[in-house]
Amino acid sequence: MITTTVTLIFPEGMHARPASELVKLAGKFNSEIRIGQNGKFANAKSILGLMSLGIAGGTPITIECDGQDETEAMEKVSRFLTETA
Repeated sequence: MITTTVTLIFPEGMHARPASELVKLAGKFNSEIRIGQNGKFANAKSILGLMSLGIAGGTPITIECDGQDETEAMEKVSRFLTETA
């Protein structure tokens, strides 16, 4: 398992559009991908889980990837959350 912390770039936070795009991206990987803030985590392949976190834009979040393709998954997910707006 690998873990990193990044700052969410989306100004409006993790609302429906970025959450659905993240779910699509996460679905391309076999690894388990979790997004968390303040000790609360959600499966990155679940739009309801992601939106339930209530992550505001510009806040630090933790990404955990565990599985066969965890390195590639971490690279793509962290890039999406920090460079796409």
